[in-house]
Amino acid sequence: MKEQSTLAQSASQEHSRTKRGKKTGLPPGSIVHVGDRRVSESKLELISYGESHFDLQPLTSPDDLTSLTTSNNRNWLNVVGLHDTALIEAIGRELSIHPLVLEDIVNTQQRPKAEDFEKYFYLSLRMAYVVPERNEPSLEHVSLVLLPNLVISFQEEEQDVFEPVRERIRQGKGRLRGEKADYLFYALLDAIVDHYFVVLEEVGEDIEDLDEQVLQHPNSAQLHQIHQSKKMLQRLRKAIWPLRDAVQATLRNRPHLISEKNVLFLRDVNDHLYQIIETIDSYRELLASLLEMHLSSVSNRMNQVMQVLTIMASIFVPLTFIAGLYGMNFQFMPELKWRYGYPIVVAIMTVIAGGMLVYFRKKEWI
Repeated sequence: MKEQSTLAQSASQEHSRTKRGKKTGLPPGSIVHVGDRRVSESKLELISYGESHFDLQPLTSPDDLTSLTTSNNRNWLNVVGLHDTALIEAIGRELSIHPLVLEDIVNTQQRPKAEDFEKYFYLSLRMAYVVPERNEPSLEHVSLVLLPNLVISFQEEEQDVFEPVRERIRQGKGRLRGEKADYLFYALLDAIVDHYFVVLEEVGEDIEDLDEQVLQHPNSAQLHQIHQSKKMLQRLRKAIWPLRDAVQATLRNRPHLISEKNVLFLRDVNDHLYQIIETIDSYRELLASLLEMHLSSVSNRMNQVMQVLTIMASIFVPLTFIAGLYGMNFQFMPELKWRYGYPIVVAIMTVIAGGMLVYFRKKEWI
């Protein structure tokens, strides 16, 4: 299953490289989808809420989105599917989002970053989650746009980590209903960051199982698993490091759409990012030690096999000498005429083999 997943990822990367090649020579701001198409049709979901009401409805078109920024409600527009560039462009045109930002939104290879504009704040990042069908971590490109009274999230597919946030809004739990859109922006970011811990727990459990297997029964399949885990941790690290830089830049240059009291929550997110990076680094060190342990275990096992074979060869050297000596077929060999020659020679050979075994045991070679 993991080999099939690796092949699928390689195919997806090849598809992305092909798409990037189509952008060559195009002017800046050209909206071309870069990445793998994960859903058949793009979807729009709008959540409008306030202290006393909640409303969730699908949208068929991005018309009249501007009215959401001036309403008394807080609004969350979730866009699923980035391959529909016409839809993304229509949303950008309705809300006056710069074409360069739209270009980054549909580019699933975009590095995480934060940009503050006069009318909105943009954050690009990666969402990590465990794919139930394959029981392994996956990364998805996500973009968050904060406007007055409106937050827009752009996702590659429907599977996301935002359901707890939806449930809190639906049930009126916590502070979401009474806060402005910047708190919703923080809640979505916090949900993404916190889910890295869930993914790392899965990776950590796999590493613990791998540790026991390497100690008990080292084999070549474990070596492949170690390399796969190292690749996944490297992908997580590449997603987290620039996100940490983006959050730190946001804390330094506080956007005007984020209130001072919510900056404290962003600092908490920044602390979580540091913890994630430390966890990833510790797991990478553990995998490095597992790799060394695996190679050492295989080497020790080989040494034990060679030791047994060497002892067996050493025991048979004198026995082979005796057998070869009396197999020379010379006519005048007095022992050949002995009545008890054969049992005596066999007894001597047995004593020699037993004596060598006792000697090897005293030397602790066996």
